[in-house]
Amino acid sequence: MNEPETLFETRWLGLYRIGHWDFAKRPNADACVGILATTPADEVVLIEQFRIPVQQKVIEIPAGLVGDEDEFRGEALAATAARELLEETGYRAGKVELLIASPTSAGMTPELTHLFHASELVKETEGGGNEHEDIKVHLVPRAELRTWLKAKEAEGYLVDFKIHASLWAAGL
Repeated sequence: MNEPETLFETRWLGLYRIGHWDFAKRPNADACVGILATTPADEVVLIEQFRIPVQQKVIEIPAGLVGDEDEFRGEALAATAARELLEETGYRAGKVELLIASPTSAGMTPELTHLFHASELVKETEGGGNEHEDIKVHLVPRAELRTWLKAKEAEGYLVDFKIHASLWAAGL
């Protein structure tokens, strides 16, 4: 494997080149996790937050970077998924299962996204993320999810594709 040439790098993002191909990656994280969380009442736990790169509110599954904080370097992927779920939504999962690992955007970054299904949820806190995040939690009955997402799109929200990919991977 060829070593990349560093074109530009900050703490959070770098631009690199191998041969004729330029790509971006995070210098402080190797992967990310996304969590399809379902409640005992058959609701899907989604989050809403304003995303600076797209300048819009986005409806997403809870997610987070792997190893981006010193205290969590080396943490198992499932543990990262469980921690991010609790931090962002306030739900602790009794069960966390890997669904699929896939390139996030193979032409732009070597990052892999690991999608998990979290179930047997128990509400412990309000969630909302850490001090740098402003996350709103939504509980959507699975039977109404398609209609709910279409309504959010009509209101001007973007809907992250990982919602659909994780539901498909979980067979829901």
